[in-house]
Amino acid sequence: MSAEYVLTIARGAVMTILHLAAPLLAISLLVGLTISIFQATTQIQEQALTFVPKILAILLGLLVLGGWMLTTIVNYTANLFAQLGTYGM
Repeated sequence: MSAEYVLTIARGAVMTILHLAAPLLAISLLVGLTISIFQATTQIQEQALTFVPKILAILLGLLVLGGWMLTTIVNYTANLFAQLGTYGM
């Protein structure tokens, strides 16, 4: 296996991970920003107020996007196994 194959596999894995993580990170960012603005305007500095809505939003995002995420990772894995013969020697 040459360095080119290893880099191709690694690049594909990193891009797949970024593709899967981006929607959940965006949800977390938007919820965190909204809560921060709310805390700044009301001067409430409760720590649980920042974590609980983010956790709930991420869980809701996983429920909504979970099927798409699973399909994407299964397709990547199937493609990787299908090309396994070309990576030999």
